[in-house]
Amino acid sequence: MKLYIIAGEASGDLHGSNLIKAIKQLDPHTDIRCWGGELMQDAGGKLVKHYKELAFMGFVEVLFNLRTILRNMAFCKKDIEEYQPDALVLIDYPGFNLRIAEWAHARGIRVHYYISPQIWAWKQGRIKQIMRDIDQMSVVLPFEKPFYDQFNYPVDFVGHPLLDAIEGRKNRDRSLFLNENNLPDKPVVALLPGSRKQEIKTKLPLMLSVVKKFPNYQFVIAGAPSQPIEFYREVMQGEHQDIPILFGKTYDILQHARAGLVTSGTATLEAGLFQMPQVVCYIANPISYRIAKRLVKIKFISLVNLILDREAVTELIQNDMNSDRLEFELDALLHDENRIQRMKADYAELHSLLGGPGASMATAKLVLKSN
Repeated sequence: MKLYIIAGEASGDLHGSNLIKAIKQLDPHTDIRCWGGELMQDAGGKLVKHYKELAFMGFVEVLFNLRTILRNMAFCKKDIEEYQPDALVLIDYPGFNLRIAEWAHARGIRVHYYISPQIWAWKQGRIKQIMRDIDQMSVVLPFEKPFYDQFNYPVDFVGHPLLDAIEGRKNRDRSLFLNENNLPDKPVVALLPGSRKQEIKTKLPLMLSVVKKFPNYQFVIAGAPSQPIEFYREVMQGEHQDIPILFGKTYDILQHARAGLVTSGTATLEAGLFQMPQVVCYIANPISYRIAKRLVKIKFISLVNLILDREAVTELIQNDMNSDRLEFELDALLHDENRIQRMKADYAELHSLLGGPGASMATAKLVLKSN
């Protein structure tokens, strides 16, 4: 069997790699060609295009990079035609992947979608396209199946792949983590400013603005694998150059940090599953934000709050993300024991709602079974 898998972001590379491992476990002879990153390549996929060339975020940013996006799309279609896969597996990344799905469906290629586009948040009109172009949808959030049920579109809830990704990663020794990374024996505060350049440029300086307010803690930046360390140093503008930037150690940081400032997205859910108290941070291009605010139909921006359907973690959005609020919220997470315990109880509920591990294998079986 020949599969063509497309992931357009770092999180998609992670989930795609675990999916490839599961597929290879079930059928070692499956040939896989993919868009993604090193993780998918190491798992056994032949990497065609790296996600570093694909990640554009926000209405304005997409507009400025439209020519590159269209060029990538044309290349993708040509590559699929030449490869002639038995099926296409699309992972999240809806702006690009739904257009490829429409094109592939018209040519009789079976289309699987893993990690649903967030049409429950906005663009619900896309349901017609999904029903027409997607042969099988694997959803990873518990409220997504009831959402699709109202349109009489059957989907498979497979659980969240992060449970696979963090399985066995919670028991690393703290002393070993500190020694491996030349860190002193001080409590850690995690900074996760995102993976895209525009995210890091806007959020990291604000996150760093509170460092001097907490002299008894050491701040550690979780570096995105898609960005060079020189970029971080440039954003830091000569200040805080002693703050370590650790690459490929995000889960270790989440496990051992007392609390963290976390950019909205997958990282908020990862922090919750590692039981790390967090403040969720979000700043977008002002024009993109105003457009999104008119279109998005959800109460929260963090996956933790969306899944629990209440504000379990504080969200600092746009102007609310400022030095004073960051300091106040972080101080509470470090010193208010009642708030800490309440948040950890919410995290335990979050974990139970997501089901157990096995999303990767369940999805692999669905992909292989129907082809």
